[in-house]
Order: sequence, then structure tokens, then C-alpha cells
Amino acid sequence: MPIKLIASDMDGTFLTANDMYNQARFERVLSEMTKRDMKFVAASGRQVKNLQQLFAPTIAKGYALDFVGSNGAVVATSEQQLYSVHLSAEQLAKVIDWNAKNPESAENIIIMTGDNATYVSNHATGPVAKMVFQFYPNVKQVEKLMAVDDHILEITFVWPNDEVQQHVAALREVFGDELHATGSGFGSVDVLGRGVDKATGLQVLQDYYDVLDDEVMVFGDNGNDLEMLTKYENGFVMPNAEAFMQDAVTKKAADVNVNDGVLKTIENYLGI
Repeated sequence: MPIKLIASDMDGTFLTANDMYNQARFERVLSEMTKRDMKFVAASGRQVKNLQQLFAPTIAKGYALDFVGSNGAVVATSEQQLYSVHLSAEQLAKVIDWNAKNPESAENIIIMTGDNATYVSNHATGPVAKMVFQFYPNVKQVEKLMAVDDHILEITFVWPNDEVQQHVAALREVFGDELHATGSGFGSVDVLGRGVDKATGLQVLQDYYDVLDDEVMVFGDNGNDLEMLTKYENGFVMPNAEAFMQDAVTKKAADVNVNDGVLKTIENYLGI
């Protein structure tokens, strides 16, 4: 079946570095996709607002993009939000309490993504705090996270990158199916609502546009991409991804992210 929807992770996948992408090349691809009535989806651990800011130059030229943000907790078209899943106050308390009792969490940072803002402790300083302000829009530093008056989409912890998978495993063992924990790059471990991942987010768009699984192509490089990469036959892992991802996904993108590997693969499919 012809592809109708193409979704790509951002960091380590679509973006080359420092929030950059080959705008001219991307817009040539989008123009051809538009002729064929194909949709492009930015599917990321980033918030939808951040993704919209990222692609503002392309959107300003009239190109319509769709978004799966916060690792699937929010889904939006270019015109409207279709879906969101929030953590309950009880779930937030459980996760924060677990973190407080975890001896390996003494020096990590907690980031809470809400509908209205991103919240981080006012004790956060240094490189990690700088990263938060770079990747999250409307960051507010607060004294008590549980006192925040907002609907929370996800909680993010930051550990050394080589420890991410062990912390994901620990969270999954503690919370089981009640919550979903996943590694999201840059040492981030995200905790989301039950069953929330990029694949479930993409399913919302598939239902909205009437697209079958065989008509979807996806790209990713990290643990938070695994569900969508393994769900779809046309799932491509980046050659620059870590070994555990290379082992889990058979198909590889045409090149690494810094060489526009996603766009090359799409161009090969489109024959341009």
C-alpha cells in the first residue's frame, strides 16, 4: 500500500544538531508529499508548543504539519488538538514519593510538563537546568512541585545517559501497567499515563485521517520510539542509534541524522 503518513522523532533522528534541520530540503520533500496527499508528523518527547516553534519557519510558508508531543500524551493537527492524557494527582504523588525514597535520585532533577507551562524545582541549576530552558517552552521554577496548579502530562527525571535503561526498568517494575516509563534521550526518563506512547498517539492521527498501519512510515533512534518502530512494517531506526535499538529494529534509515538520513529515506521512497 502507498504511504499516507510519515512520522519522525526529532532529536537524534530528524534534527541534525542544535535544533537544526535542512529547511530547504525538507520543504522540497513536503511539497512532493502534499501533491500525493501525504501527512508529516513530528513525533517527539518535546511538547507540541516546542515543536511548533521549531518548525515555525516552514509553517510560516504554508506547510501543514501534525504533532505527537510529550511522547504521545498530546496529539494535534495544524489546526486543533485532538487528544491529551494527564497524570492524576495520586499518580503524581506516587512517582514523586518513589523518587524521594530512591537513593540514586539524590542529585537528579524533576521536570513536570503541564498544559500551561513546564515546572522545575527552583533549586535546579547548572547544565541540566540550562537544558530544560532550551528544550521546554514557558519554564517556571517552583518551590513545591505538588503545589503546581496545572494538568500534568508527564514527569521527567534526568540521570546520566548510560543509566537510563536501568531506571526505566526499575520504574516499570514498581508501577507495572499503571504508568508508562520510557527513555527519551539526553539522560531523560519520562513517566506518562497508562498506555501512552508515540504509537498510541499516531493511532489517534490514523483514526482521524483514516490511515492503515501499512500506510505509515516512522523513524526513531531511542527507547521512546520503540513502540512505533516495532508496530509498523515501515519502521526505520537511525544508524546512529544505540546498539539496543539496532538490535530491536531490522530496517535502517538511509543515513545518520547529521546527514539528513530521514529525508534521504523519504526521498528514496518518493523517487525524488
